[in-house]
Amino acid sequence: MSSPSSSVSSFSASLLDAHGWDSGWAATFAPYAAQRLVPGRVIRVDRGQCDVATAEGVVRADTAFVTPHDPLRVVCTGDWAAVDPADAGDPRYVRACLPRRTAFARSTSSKRSEGQILAANVDHAVITVSLAVELDLGRIERFLALAWESGAQPTVVLSKADLVPDPVGLSYLVEDVETVAPGVPVLPLSSTTGEGIDVLAATVAGGTTVLLGVSGAGKSTLANALVGADVMDVQAARDVDGKGRHTTTTRNLFVLPGGGVLIDTPGLRGVGLWDAEAGVGQVFSEIEELAADCRFHDCAHESEPGCAVAAAIADGSVPVRRLESYQKLIRENRRIVAKTDARVRSEMLKEWKRMGRGGRAAMEFKRSGQIR
Repeated sequence: MSSPSSSVSSFSASLLDAHGWDSGWAATFAPYAAQRLVPGRVIRVDRGQCDVATAEGVVRADTAFVTPHDPLRVVCTGDWAAVDPADAGDPRYVRACLPRRTAFARSTSSKRSEGQILAANVDHAVITVSLAVELDLGRIERFLALAWESGAQPTVVLSKADLVPDPVGLSYLVEDVETVAPGVPVLPLSSTTGEGIDVLAATVAGGTTVLLGVSGAGKSTLANALVGADVMDVQAARDVDGKGRHTTTTRNLFVLPGGGVLIDTPGLRGVGLWDAEAGVGQVFSEIEELAADCRFHDCAHESEPGCAVAAAIADGSVPVRRLESYQKLIRENRRIVAKTDARVRSEMLKEWKRMGRGGRAAMEFKRSGQIR
């Protein structure tokens, strides 16, 4: 009988390697190898079943044994799974998923405000923004916050760059995005002319990349260009507003010819934060650095004396829009976290009471006739 280590080694076939298998995953999988389970990468999930790339090829497996109450722990595209061996009969089951190295999650649009896992074990997050419509810098900041929070390295791709033939105008658009994406590569790209495709392919070679963006951003076209084949259906965006239909309806994982894998996702109608405080801080790093110099540690950057952020707003070094976006995302994230964290709820309640007392005191002072 072979040892667990030799069993794991025997699984390290070319197909697994192509999907990102490495010595770290092999070591983590060792206890499952001792149970004669087979390792594989989840490449697609739908209706309680999933397609898993194993050393023997792609197999269909049921996820009934790993369907937790927490929606963030369901089997997701990009997961590494322990699957029944070929002789287990039909159907085969996913028995467990390995702990994720990274995970891209957002809040759902439902009133329950649950988290939704979009992709697992991602190294690069490519945020695709169409130049067929006016740039929405606030939405880009949201995507960036979720990407940083996931643990992936973000890149912003400005797709359909051929629609902006003026090089100077295009450079201004790139600069606009760079101002809201500190430390993030911003790449104009056209799947029609091929501009930027080679640069992006080199950037994402090796590791796992997820494509993110709204419908009509050109993700499916970009996926086809990177994979080098028509793996995704493509529909033309409407001329009136540049928006497209939901061409992609599931998350799919493909092997890239230059190495690494790609996960294409459906267009996202909503980009809700999910416990992304660190990600928001990364996106607005210049504001958080300034805030460290404010006179009060709990400065709201509104009318407090000695506010370093307000001073930066006054001298024009930080745009007002930038601060407003930061404050909006911080408030939204706190509301989401408060629904599951009693400590945060208590802190927010104290803050609301403090603000209420301040407002009542000001009103009473005004009514006393001391303010005309």
